[in-house]
Amino acid sequence: MDSIAIGLSGLGVLVFLIAIRIPIAFSMILVGGVGIALLNGPMIVMNQLKDLAYGQFSIYDLSVVPLFVLMGAIASRSGLSADLFRAANAWLGWMRGGVAMSAIAACAGFGAVCGSSLATASTMGRVALPELKRYNYSPKLGTGTIAAGGVLGILIPPSVVLIIYAIIVEANVVTMFKAALIPGLIAVLFFILTILVYVLISPTSGPKGERASRQELISATLKVLPVGLVFGVVIGGIYMGLFNPTPAAAVGVVMVTVLGLFRKQLSMADAREALLETARTAGMIYLILLGAELLKIFMSRGGVPQAMAEWMAHSGLAPMTTLLLLLFALVLLGCLMDSLSMILLAIPFFWPVLVELNGGDYVTAEMSPFGMDTEDLKIWFGILALIVVELGLITPPVGMNVFIISAQARDIPMRDTFLGVLPFFGAEIIRVAVLIAFPALTLWLPSVLSG
Repeated sequence: MDSIAIGLSGLGVLVFLIAIRIPIAFSMILVGGVGIALLNGPMIVMNQLKDLAYGQFSIYDLSVVPLFVLMGAIASRSGLSADLFRAANAWLGWMRGGVAMSAIAACAGFGAVCGSSLATASTMGRVALPELKRYNYSPKLGTGTIAAGGVLGILIPPSVVLIIYAIIVEANVVTMFKAALIPGLIAVLFFILTILVYVLISPTSGPKGERASRQELISATLKVLPVGLVFGVVIGGIYMGLFNPTPAAAVGVVMVTVLGLFRKQLSMADAREALLETARTAGMIYLILLGAELLKIFMSRGGVPQAMAEWMAHSGLAPMTTLLLLLFALVLLGCLMDSLSMILLAIPFFWPVLVELNGGDYVTAEMSPFGMDTEDLKIWFGILALIVVELGLITPPVGMNVFIISAQARDIPMRDTFLGVLPFFGAEIIRVAVLIAFPALTLWLPSVLSG
């Protein structure tokens, strides 16, 4: 059996292990380790393991991951989500569908200090679902809104998955953060427009809420200003070049901790839970990274990415058609695994294909079939990939955001929640189409802020 056949067999075994619910980190470590042993001998595996973990975990850019996870864990326990929702509801709640629109706005605001889609969905579900039920919102619209709003946490900076993507393709994390802002804001706009269209078609699905008094409006807005301050200091500081992501994340941790203590909503028990959650999440991420690196070494030595890139380059398909196929594959993968695992598993295969189609690492924009050099392609594809990765959070059979919301709204069938996210799924497809048609929406801000 030649090396490519061994590599492809390894992929089949990996899919089988994932299908029978073996944790993806262990699946990748097992397949990668056994695969390298088959190709190069067991001693090579032992030599790889001797230095591989340290080599992976000592990457400076990775130090930002536990800090941003900790910032989100503390923020979710400091009452920030409730203030965000109250402020958004004070401004938007009086309209038909306004409470649902407020939930989307609050999800975006919380995602800006959290960086996790699952945490955003879970935290905002506890805050917004009771209000949506109080105003007799349609169960489909109510639960679908929160589940879809949660996906905003994966793209709006800071985003842990965005950092991992940047490390895989050797992109600049700050540049990726800059590129993600406008697509993230477009998502918020499209989601709000989706709710507007929904309630126009079915007015009883989203009744009007109460109009806030001027005093309530001012009070709610003032309470949410600290969240804007945290985002402004952390992300604004990164954009302006005042500090790199790691010190920015450390500053963010300090700010949300001080804010939680000042508001008397962060106890020692909460802080302990936040630290334990961070340790568990960071440990899981690092173990997956180790497995992904072993698998990448196995596949590279088996020649699978190279063969895939060469085959796609000579398939006769137009480069844009190939890009669409890769994005569609990511949507399908999202039905089977979580977003981080999907990025770690798929991007090492997909990115070399796009580099080959684009003409190599050093191609100019004039020579590129995509009309951009490889560095810009890296940024543009990363944002598109993360958007379609988001879809995996709201599509069956995995749909982690839907499961989280269903666990909080046990009186509403999960089927209704899946039906409720369908309009938002459509909005995401439109957003992908817009960003493909107008790459400048992704590339403009990094260009302006770097200039």
